Amino acid sequence: MQPRSNDNNASPMQRDLIGYGGKPPAIRWPGNASVAVSFVVNFEEGAEFTVSGGDDHNEAIYEVVHRLDGADPCIESHFEYGSRAAWWRVMDLLDRFNAKATVSACGLAVQRSPLLARDAVARGHEVSAHGWRWQSHADMSEADERDCISRTIQAIEAATGQRPRGWHTRSASSANTRRLLVEDGGFLYDSDAYNDDMPYFVNVSGKRHLVLPYAFDTNDMQFQNTQRFARAGDFSGYVTDAYDWLAREGQTAPRMMSIGLHLRMIGRPGRIAALEQILRHITESGSAWIATRAQIAQHWLDNQPAS
Repeated sequence: MQPRSNDNNASPMQRDLIGYGGKPPAIRWPGNASVAVSFVVNFEEGAEFTVSGGDDHNEAIYEVVHRLDGADPCIESHFEYGSRAAWWRVMDLLDRFNAKATVSACGLAVQRSPLLARDAVARGHEVSAHGWRWQSHADMSEADERDCISRTIQAIEAATGQRPRGWHTRSASSANTRRLLVEDGGFLYDSDAYNDDMPYFVNVSGKRHLVLPYAFDTNDMQFQNTQRFARAGDFSGYVTDAYDWLAREGQTAPRMMSIGLHLRMIGRPGRIAALEQILRHITESGSAWIATRAQIAQHWLDNQPAS
């Protein structure tokens, strides 16, 4: 299959609204699994914006509605919960089910808490790149964005001894992001898309580049962003319903499912049971290949050689 044309500077008229057109590639997952399941643990604590840290504003997404123009110890401690308490709860639970995840890590978060990045690698998880700060790249200059990518790579490599192979921008990427990742040459994939249930290739500056789409619906951010999920069972029920449907489709075509987790959200005592329920349901189904995104990317690349 030829890479889909997708210049990152494309106008809306050049969007690909068809994708595989109902004819997905004949790729099977290891063990003839129906679904490749990717648990993504977002590690952002310490990379959020804080006035006390010298930024001109505080991060706005958290559990409290009150906003301060000055230093906000409330929001800072909210993020600290993720790295102080939730990390160990989430990681120990993943270990119980022998589920390997992708830790999508901001460079500054890793720099400030390298112990957590090293712990992830010791447990067999992938540490991928989630930007230098927890921020959109939409309005960044090319020079600033190139610097952010480089600093993120360096921070992760310094902490873990391994360079990241994947990238995901918070919110919108820029017109240059994907090209800069390809020019770097060290990335297997990026996840800056939300438009499919399968990996796919794009053409970036004449080179084939792999995209592993991410998802915001099977994502614990909805405990806060929309209050869609109130109790643990709301989240686990939604995710397992999605998994069951994909498993049915995956009997005849490859399907991939992303489950987005945030330490300070899913790691709370009132929510962590959702992750346990999801892990139990998926592992007992016998239809899932739970893998890191790097493993999924490599399998796709190995089974769909360039033509």
